[in-house]
Amino acid sequence: MTLDSSLPKFRTLTPADRLEHLAQKLPLSKDDLRLVAEPGALPLETADSMIENVIGKFELPYAVAGYFQINGKDVLVPMAVEEPSVVAAASYMAKLVRANGGFHTSSSGPIMRAQVQIMNLQDPYGARHAILQQHQDIIDIANSRDKVLLGLGGGCKDIEVHVFPDTARGAMVVVHLIVDVRDAMGANTVNTMAEAVAGRLEQITGGRVRLRILSNLADLRLARAHLRLTPELLQTSEYSGVDVINGIVDAYEFAAVDPYRAATHNKGIMNGIDPIVVATGNDWRAVEAGAHAYACRSGHYTSLSTWEIAGNGDLVGTLEMPMPLGLVGGATKTHPLAQLSLKILNVASAQELAEISVAVGLAQNLAALRALSTEGIQRGHMALHARNIALLAGAKGDDIAWVAQKMVEARDVRADLATELLQKKSTLNGDNA
Repeated sequence: MTLDSSLPKFRTLTPADRLEHLAQKLPLSKDDLRLVAEPGALPLETADSMIENVIGKFELPYAVAGYFQINGKDVLVPMAVEEPSVVAAASYMAKLVRANGGFHTSSSGPIMRAQVQIMNLQDPYGARHAILQQHQDIIDIANSRDKVLLGLGGGCKDIEVHVFPDTARGAMVVVHLIVDVRDAMGANTVNTMAEAVAGRLEQITGGRVRLRILSNLADLRLARAHLRLTPELLQTSEYSGVDVINGIVDAYEFAAVDPYRAATHNKGIMNGIDPIVVATGNDWRAVEAGAHAYACRSGHYTSLSTWEIAGNGDLVGTLEMPMPLGLVGGATKTHPLAQLSLKILNVASAQELAEISVAVGLAQNLAALRALSTEGIQRGHMALHARNIALLAGAKGDDIAWVAQKMVEARDVRADLATELLQKKSTLNGDNA
C-alpha cells in the first residue's frame, strides 16, 4: 500500500475519527490503535524497569503531522508535544513544500565519538605520537567489546588524538574513538569502548585516564534537509510572495548575526524535531545539546538553518545539524508508543529517521519565519492557544470551541475574557431555559 500523507480537514475530526482515518492509511493492528486511543499505553511495571523511583506515568498529547513528502516518499510524522501550533504549522508548511517537489534530504554515516581524557603528562605531543603508533591495537581493543555491532558492519573505525598543552590542570591529551554505531543511538556502545581502552592508553602514555564518555557533539553524524518554494506558493491575501521571501531572508540574517535572536530561531527548529525524538523514545536532551553546540562551531552562536533567494527568485532553505537517533536500544525498544511511532514512520534505518526529523525541523523554522515576517507570530499561535485558555477557564464539550472562536474573532485571547464569555453564555442559556 502506497502511503498518501495528505490529511485534508484532519483537524475538524474528533480524535477517534482521526485515528480511524489513520487506520485506513496505515497497516495498524487493533492493539496499535488501542495504544493510542486508551490511557495506559506504557504499563507501570515497564515504566518501573526503565528508570528509578517510579511513582506513575506522565503523558503528553500525541499527534500526527501530515503532508510530508521526503525524497519522493510520503511520510506521516508522529509528534509528542504540549505546545499549540507546532503540529499545525509543520503540516501546513509541508503542504506548501509538497506542491514544489517536497523535501530533499541526505545524511552522513551513523558515526559517534567517545572521548578518553589523559592527564599527568610531561610530553603531551610525544604521547599523541605514541598513541597514533598503536592506533590499530586501540581499535581492536574497542571492537572486542561489541562483536554484534562488528558483525553488522559497525564498530570503532578510527581514532583521533587532541592535545591541550596548557590547561589549568596541566597538559591534557584526549583520544576520540570514531565509532559506527549502525541503527543505535550509540551512547552505551561508545562508553563501553572508551572504558575498555583506558588501561591500554595509560600503558602507552604513562599518564592517568580520567573521563571516558561519549560526546554529544555528533559532528560526524549529520542530517540535512533542503526545500525550495516559488513566490506564488508563499503569496497571501495581504502579502506578495516576493515580500514574504524577502521577509524570511531578512529574519534569517538577523538570526545569523545575533545570538539573542539565534537562540529563539533555533528553538523554533527544535520545536519540530524534539516532538519526533520524544515520540520515538530517543534522547531529546542529547539532540538538543548537540544542536546548540554545533550552532557555536564557528565560535559565534548562530542559526542552524540557512535561507537564501535563488537566481529565479525562489526561496531556498537548508538545514544541516547533528542528529544522533536510534531505532534499537533504550526506550525505542521498551516503550510501546515509541515502537508504534516507528511503525507509523515506516523507516528502514536510523539515518532515515534523522533525515525526516531534520525535514520537520526545517518546516517548523519556515513556519515561524513566515509568520514573523508577515502578520507576526501571535496571530496564528494565539488562535490555536485559545482552546487551552478556554479549558483553563473551565469550558467543557462544545463550549471549548465556542469560547475559543469568540476570542479569536475578537483577537483577544485572555483567561479573564474566556471566563466572562462562559458566564455570559451560561446566563443566556439560563434565560432560555
